[in-house]
Amino acid sequence: MGGRRLAVIGAGYVGLTVAACFAHLGHRVRCIECDGAKALSLARGRVPVAEPGLEALWRRHLADGSLSVCQRAEEGLPGAEVVFLCVGTPPAPGGEADLSQVWQAAEDVARALPAGARPVVAIKSTVPPGTARRLQETLRCLRPDLGLAVASNPEFLREGCALADFLRPTRIVIGADDEEAAAVLEELYRPLGAPVVRCRPDSAELAKYACNAFLAARISFVNEMAELAEAVGADVTEVAAVMGLDPRIGPAYLEAGLGWGGSCLPKDLRALLALARHHDVPVPLLEGVARTNTRQVARLLERLAGLVGPLSGKRFCLWGLAFKPGCDDTRDSPAMALGRALQEAGAEVWAYDPLAWAPDFVVHRDPYRAAEGAEALVLATAWPELSAVDWGRLRSLVRRPLVLDARNGLDGEAARRAGFVYLAVGRSPAGEPATAPVEG
Repeated sequence: MGGRRLAVIGAGYVGLTVAACFAHLGHRVRCIECDGAKALSLARGRVPVAEPGLEALWRRHLADGSLSVCQRAEEGLPGAEVVFLCVGTPPAPGGEADLSQVWQAAEDVARALPAGARPVVAIKSTVPPGTARRLQETLRCLRPDLGLAVASNPEFLREGCALADFLRPTRIVIGADDEEAAAVLEELYRPLGAPVVRCRPDSAELAKYACNAFLAARISFVNEMAELAEAVGADVTEVAAVMGLDPRIGPAYLEAGLGWGGSCLPKDLRALLALARHHDVPVPLLEGVARTNTRQVARLLERLAGLVGPLSGKRFCLWGLAFKPGCDDTRDSPAMALGRALQEAGAEVWAYDPLAWAPDFVVHRDPYRAAEGAEALVLATAWPELSAVDWGRLRSLVRRPLVLDARNGLDGEAARRAGFVYLAVGRSPAGEPATAPVEG
């Protein structure tokens, strides 16, 4: 079997994708997961995330022997030529990244590597600038005999598209001071044919935060345009279409709605804001991005109350729990935030999601069942199957024929023909926001 010998520390979303894809590219990969039950499940071919194609790819390379799972660093690291750190960096109470798993991984690497080993240590985890250099110093203090080289190699994977994003990337970022380490990583990625950006480790680390913050900023911007569109009688989808045709802007991340969420954008923006505070750098634009996002749930809640009166004691149907379609991730999901806000107002929440689950709500796998007795249907996650629901059937199930399309993903005309009052984000009928109560 050809290829390099690689080790991946951490079997979360990123680590699983990195391990499976490098095995697919012909390398021999050991994935190290310290949780014994999870490691055993992975070794049996069960992947704990809902990512299209990942479990099939994982099983294929377990079967051909190019991919293996172990629980201890002492099993997975000897012989590795590159070690990828794919551990979590969750937010600490102040918003900054909690790097405790990174430092634990450093201790594992230092303890487990045999004498004479000199793998490249590549940080895939999203970490603040300066982490790679600190890790380099830490490893050299712990194992001065090895002379390990550390590089920043951030990932740019989107949930629901992870395999495609890894195997057909738009760019590869390698932040390294060590020329040999950078060359090893560049060789690994050469078959993908993507542009390689070599830079300082600090630049690579900041670039990852900057990319996610900019994506969040685009969504917050178009949501502010949606508010203006409602006020002046414009249609934000038409506004976004005009903007998107400008090559300086482009169409991506210009969908108005309930806001952004997930495991990356909220966490990384908080970490970037914490970094700016630490260095006493004013970032009012980034602060506004966060405030605008938080306001979207409150805005929809106010709109609901204006339409149906007091929320307490009423049932609402929430279509979607995941932060985006195509995944089961509810971390920092605007849909979850809306559901919790409804409950805090005394309402009952019935929800539909084909993949995600939430113990605090009544969750159904059937969108019609979730709609029974609802005062309003709210599209909180744009699952594509909901664009073709039977509105006539729904009209017979709901208590009040009201739809708030918080993702602009439903067939509004079909809903209106069935007798629903249909309201979307940034697309008020006749240019007037509907504020009058809707009769049941």
